Order: sequence, then C-alpha cells, then structure tokens
Amino acid sequence: MAQSRQALRVSLAKPRIIHEATGALLQSPPMKNQFDICIRGGGIVGHTLAMLLARERLSVGLVTNPPARSSAAGPDVRAYALNAKSKALLESVRCWPDAQHATAVTQMRVLGDDGGEVNFCAEDLDVDALTWIVDVPLLEARLAEAVRFQPQIEVIDNPKPASLTVVCEGKGSRTREELGVEFAVTRYPQRAIAARLTTEQAHGQTARQWFTQGEILAFLPLDGEQGHTVGIVWSVKESRVESLMTASEEEFCAELAQVSGHCLGDLKLASARAAWPLQAAQASRWIGTTPEGQSWALAGDAAHAVHPLAGQGLNLGLGDAAELARILQGKASWRAVSDPKLLRQYERARRAEVSATALAMDSLQQLFSRSNPAWQALRNWGMNGFERSGLAKQWAARYAMGL
Repeated sequence: MAQSRQALRVSLAKPRIIHEATGALLQSPPMKNQFDICIRGGGIVGHTLAMLLARERLSVGLVTNPPARSSAAGPDVRAYALNAKSKALLESVRCWPDAQHATAVTQMRVLGDDGGEVNFCAEDLDVDALTWIVDVPLLEARLAEAVRFQPQIEVIDNPKPASLTVVCEGKGSRTREELGVEFAVTRYPQRAIAARLTTEQAHGQTARQWFTQGEILAFLPLDGEQGHTVGIVWSVKESRVESLMTASEEEFCAELAQVSGHCLGDLKLASARAAWPLQAAQASRWIGTTPEGQSWALAGDAAHAVHPLAGQGLNLGLGDAAELARILQGKASWRAVSDPKLLRQYERARRAEVSATALAMDSLQQLFSRSNPAWQALRNWGMNGFERSGLAKQWAARYAMGL
C-alpha cells in the first residue's frame, strides 16, 4: 500500500515537472534586436544620420570600419560644396566647422570655351553665401567626436541585429551587392583629378569653373575669407590622366594656370594629386526586406551618384539622412521604424529629387563634352542667354542652394 501511494505521488509530480519546464520555455524572452537602427557606413552621411536618429531617442549601432589610408597616400585633399540646407542640418547636430574650415562662397564665375559666361553673387540673391566649401577631414573629425559623446550611439566593428539597417557604405557598397540590388552605372570617359594649390592672389571667396574642350576645371576657395588656398577638381579625358598625374609640379601648375587664365597669379601644389573615375549611378531599389524579414534602406552614395560638375553629391546624401530622420520622427507611436509604409515614403521623396538632379547633371555633362563647333556655339550661346534670364537664373541659384 505504501509503495502504491509513493507511485501515485510520483505520477502526480511528473505532469507538474513537465508543466514547469514548458512554462519556463514559453516565458524565456525571444531574441531581441540589439538596436533600433544599425547604420552600415561611417562616412559623413552615416555619422550625420546617426546623430539625427539619436536625437529622437532611438538606439543606433554605427558600423564605421574606416578604410585604412596608406601613409604614402598623402593628406586627404577632398573638399565639398555644401548648400544652405546641408549647413543648417549640420548646425542642428552641432557639427558645422568654423569659418576657417568652411569657406563661404560669395561669388561664382562659370566660363565657357567660346565667350560664354555665367556669374552668381550672394548679395544679388540677398543671402550670406552661395555655398560653403568644407574641408572634409575636419568635418569627419567633428562628426566622429560628436558621436563619441552621444549615449544613444554605439560605434561597432560589425553589423548587429536591428529593426532597420541603413546602408551608407558608398558607391562600392558590399552590403548592397549582398542584398541583390542592381546599381545601374553610367561611366563617363573622364576622370577627376583633385589637389590643393596655394595661390599668389587671394581667392576672394570666389568659386571659379571653366568648361574647355570637353573638360571641366573648378577652383574651390579654402582657408577662410582671405585664403590663398584652393581645392581643384579637374574632370579630364581618360587619355590625359596619366600624363597629368605624372607631370612635374611645375608642368602641372603651368597647365592649370593656362586653363584658368592666370586669374590667381602663380600656382603651387600644396598636396599630392588624387584621381578617380567619374560616373552617374542609381540603385534599382532603395528599400526592402531580407528573406529573414529584416528591413533595410539605402542612403548616400550607396543609393546614387551624380557627376560632380555642380557639387551636389554630398548635398543629396545629407538630404537622404534628413528625410529619413524626418519621417521616423513624425511616425505614429504604434509604427515600428521598419514599417514598410514609412520606408516607401522615404524612397519616393528622395528618388524624385535625386533623379531630377542626376538628369540635369548628365545633360550638362553631355552638352559640354561635345567638341563639335556647332555644339560649342550652342552651349556658349545658352550660357549667355541664361546669364541674362533674370528670374530663371535666380530660381536655379536658389534651388542649388537648397532654398
């Protein structure tokens, strides 16, 4: 009898043990995303987006993995033209450089190859500056420093689970390839050569651009109001790249002086020369979901690239960051940051602006790359007509300024 009662107690205990084990399994928390948003790419667009999202109290993982620079590569010669909208955006996250490293452009001169000329003046447009030429290494350093003091952002070496992944890795994005997104590329038969020069005469806060026989040379003022330094971006034919890159400093500067009409006196190289291929590109999709159900979006050069002749590339990328942050800021509390409806709003808004800008840049590049005398006469006639167009010229200038 005692054995029967013991067996009964054991039989009654078994279901309770099974129930407790099952309850523990059901109550164990499912694997959670480590971040609200994981940003892959630690450039200017990625850092700015991280700062904007952290301001909305979203947890952000920022995958930087900066490419190692060779000590033989010399200093970073990049300088970008940022418009008023980009300036306001960077000021909102307290990362706008000081006046010495963000030179205000008050005048712009664009010269054709047969008497065509277009001039812009900040005073005529009732603005402080037409654009600002920003020293890229310093801006990157300010953004990296700001991120360090933002508790909502964690800088990480590898991607981590998140409700939404934003890819800001640049034109050669590996993640975009892994997602199977097509990147339609139009390659131009040109390369851009960049360097920095010291000039005999002060630049006078004037940006200058020359269209000459299918090539485009830009002088971008640096080092503040009284600066004697300019950044150059010279879009040249493929056949000329090697000779210009290997020419002596004296020969290189002599050719620059000839193209620029000696407008700033003697020129001296202040940096190494860098060159890269020119292309326009746009991703077939900017948003999507992985087979595992993870949402993603592209931004910056990972989504698009335009010809640099009007200096709009980084402005478009920062526009992506601003629009995505705006949409997520205004979302209903019950919507997740990965909500497809929100991401579609972002894609529609940005694709429209980027496509319009890319079309305009491509059209200008095609127009100014033709060496036929008839095309040469037509484009210079068009430049002079645009110079006299009044309201149309003002509208175009304000649009480029982000106003």
